[in-house]
Amino acid sequence: MTEKVLILDFGSQYTQLIARAVREANVYCEIIPYHKTFEFTSDIKGIILSGSPFSVNDERAPMVDVRAMAAQRPVLGICYGAQLTAKLSGGRVERSEKREYGRAHLQICEQDALWNGVSEQSQVWMSHGDSILELPSGFEVLATTESIPVAAFRRNGGEHPLYGFQFHPEVYHSEQGRQMLKNFLTSICGCSGDWTPAHFITDTVAALRAQIGDGRVVMALSGGVDSTVAATLISRAIGDRLFGIFVDNGLLRKNEFQQVLDSYAKLSLNVKGVDAREHFYTKLAGQTSPETKRKIIGATFIDIFDREAHALQNIDFLGQGTIYPDVIESVSVHGPSVTIKSHHNVGGLPETMKLSLVEPLRYLFKDEVRKVGLELGIPAEMLFRHPFPGPGLGIRILGEVTEEKARLLQDADDIYIGGLRESGLYDKVWQAGAILLPVKSVGVMGDERTYEYTVALRAVTSVDGMTADWAHLPYEFLGRISNEIINRVRGINRVVYDISSKPPATIEWE
Repeated sequence: MTEKVLILDFGSQYTQLIARAVREANVYCEIIPYHKTFEFTSDIKGIILSGSPFSVNDERAPMVDVRAMAAQRPVLGICYGAQLTAKLSGGRVERSEKREYGRAHLQICEQDALWNGVSEQSQVWMSHGDSILELPSGFEVLATTESIPVAAFRRNGGEHPLYGFQFHPEVYHSEQGRQMLKNFLTSICGCSGDWTPAHFITDTVAALRAQIGDGRVVMALSGGVDSTVAATLISRAIGDRLFGIFVDNGLLRKNEFQQVLDSYAKLSLNVKGVDAREHFYTKLAGQTSPETKRKIIGATFIDIFDREAHALQNIDFLGQGTIYPDVIESVSVHGPSVTIKSHHNVGGLPETMKLSLVEPLRYLFKDEVRKVGLELGIPAEMLFRHPFPGPGLGIRILGEVTEEKARLLQDADDIYIGGLRESGLYDKVWQAGAILLPVKSVGVMGDERTYEYTVALRAVTSVDGMTADWAHLPYEFLGRISNEIINRVRGINRVVYDISSKPPATIEWE
């Protein structure tokens, strides 16, 4: 049985960062809403209480019975979790005279296993409006900072260790925060830290065999990271009883349809390729609204997938590449939690097809999916591709989508992406692509005047796509790519480079 730590979410923006820090210590964890009931099964090794946008003194502040939890397992409260622990045990928590936000340096008062490998004056990150002014009886200060009297504390005695951090160890600016969390997990909770990609694969394949039994699984594949890794895991469990369907909607990158099918064949995946290009072009004819195009592409895909899936016999399950950020519940402190997304790859299909879901990546973050993929032997070029929008080039062709425009953009994009790879720039940007504008301009090629399309090149740097800055690609590179596109792609005579950041612009144009 895989050991795990539970993270109780009180609505903090940093809760996922806590989970990622725990996973980096090779300890499995799950985020659950603070008000969700659970049993202390033998696999649970400890509890972490997250921060919160609330004050512990608010009338409707989220509450849990911290002392009851600490009677069962080691507990660590972070920021709000620490303040809640102190208040419920009889301490005093009050609004700070000024909000404490930013860097601070720990002054360690008492030695503890939490400080193993942590240096004196270690930098930490504060983000709180309340402060713990008095600790409860039986508690002691472990560390202070120059501005607050209680930066870290522990309870003396009790069935299990009970700790609190006023700062956020999970964020980047807490320079040794990950070490502190690792100390809590290993030295305090006794976690072995053996949750590795290989461990995950072994456990997941066994779980898939138990879940699917003699059943058969159908799955839509896109060539993307999540669906490819999920399909490979399912295939490891049940072999050719996984039926993959990969649809060419005419909006993939140049030669991508055959390249992906070839890669799937090398991975021994049972995948059928469906050429539906003309069907999509017909459906999109005359449509210029971005939202309408998205809906048409999505609905048309579902119709084709549904048709292909119903042609198969005795299908019991629908495989999906859902990952953890898609399903983590955001906490509503005034009522039941709500899920952010109910699906990942194929929205609507579980309801229409009456199939049970198989989601082997449901509890993994994106970087963990890639690590598992490498362990499975999936080529790095598939795992570390730039993000590509679900509607494909359909939202990079501004205005009406036609077969001719798709060909023009595929050719231009292929030159651009290929150039990034050849110049060693591909892995230095988070996402790149070409956009075909609904604009024609006059040009001169040889002795002839031309009146052809304009292409915009887009490249951004980012961590997660929530914010992004335009990538400062070398002028020489941009000049060379512009010349290659204009000289090699008949129908394009002008190339521009997008230097907009997000916000206020978005990464995609539509």
